[in-house]
Amino acid sequence: MTGKAAGQVHPEPTPPDALEVSPGWEHEKLEGWVPALASEEETRKALEKAFDYRGDVTIRRKDGTTVEGYIFDRKSGPTLAESLVRVLPQTSNQRVMIAYSDIAALAFTGRDTAAGKSWEAWVKKYVEKKAAGEKHIGLEPERLE
Repeated sequence: MTGKAAGQVHPEPTPPDALEVSPGWEHEKLEGWVPALASEEETRKALEKAFDYRGDVTIRRKDGTTVEGYIFDRKSGPTLAESLVRVLPQTSNQRVMIAYSDIAALAFTGRDTAAGKSWEAWVKKYVEKKAAGEKHIGLEPERLE
């Protein structure tokens, strides 16, 4: 005996347009930002944002040397001396570890490869192409450099 024959009735599915939609995550524009690293809290917050950033950053150490590259890892310790970031420099394949306490300045210098790549942006492009009458719409990802 099927569910319908047994008196079980399944409700009609909710139309997609009637579903509750939550707002998307707002992408912070950090490209070009040079944060003040005046306090321990500001340093920690800036380096956490640098870890989430999908572009290169430039770190100037207190000894005057600079490293430009992608922050791929970080370790937060109880002090700035025990906290560190790991960077893939633009100019070599050797990973560099830098203690937070050795960082004099930080700048978000590279292009943010994640900017404008939200689902909402993809749908907007799709709808624009469809409205223009395009057929066989396939939105391809942007080429990486």
